[in-house]
Amino acid sequence: MVPKGKLVIIGGAVDLGSTLSYNENISHPHYIKFFERGILRRIITESASHGDPSVEVVTTASQIPDIVGAEYISSFKQLQVNNVHTIDIKSRDDANKPEYLERIRKADVVMFTGGDQLRLSAIFGGTEFLKILRTRYVEDHFVVAGTSAGAAAASTNMIYRGSSSEALIKGEVQITGGLGFIDGVIIDTHFVQRGRIGRLLYAVASNPGMLGIGLGEDAGLLITEGSCMEAIGSGLTMLVDGRYISETSIYDVEMGSPVSIDNLKVHVMSIFDKYDLHKHKLIINKAIKVEEDVYLKVKDYD
Repeated sequence: MVPKGKLVIIGGAVDLGSTLSYNENISHPHYIKFFERGILRRIITESASHGDPSVEVVTTASQIPDIVGAEYISSFKQLQVNNVHTIDIKSRDDANKPEYLERIRKADVVMFTGGDQLRLSAIFGGTEFLKILRTRYVEDHFVVAGTSAGAAAASTNMIYRGSSSEALIKGEVQITGGLGFIDGVIIDTHFVQRGRIGRLLYAVASNPGMLGIGLGEDAGLLITEGSCMEAIGSGLTMLVDGRYISETSIYDVEMGSPVSIDNLKVHVMSIFDKYDLHKHKLIINKAIKVEEDVYLKVKDYD
């Protein structure tokens, strides 16, 4: 069934990106920086209510939910969106509380913050909370968004562990079930800044039927009808297609050994490009890019 809802996945960012400023000693890499090319604004305009939607921000993945939640509320307010609330679900029991279920039934947008994606899958898997979100995503004009861990967990399968430097070592990258809003892809975030290309290459080599999506910081994809992906934000997105792999050593070498891969296909997307998951076709939107460049140059002189 083709989803009526829209999915927005964002690569995350390291800057706060708003008027607030917090202690730099806080160890949390998933702050918000969505204003350069309007990712946050795009989420609002894609919602059913357009101007002032009801937004629920799920801070479960974060270790500092109060700080992250306040930052989202502040960021949305800068866009004149005031009906924004946070849901800090800490346990599976919380995920089945009637008051939280009622709130997500009424929301126009539900957004998962950054943090640890394993917390998202372990806490929400099999709960009524996730069941309602999946149903609404398929049946309603409803937006599900996620940044960093929230983006990585959006797919049916997700990377939850694996260092960047040792990613092409057999057994280093570990994959588990995600939240299941989109099939056939596997998503990695902070992709460019943390050098995670090896991690994504390994994930695709071990699951060549899935498209690898590497989201840079302040890069996002707006996914409509479950298959049309449009690049949004100022960062770059890399797609890794494993269907054409001719040979790999991944199933022959011992655990802990380097892996070889022959003939991976790679695409790079920037703002306004589109990719069709059904046809596996990239459409580079050159005309709109020219208009955007002109707009930015004019804006610089304002």
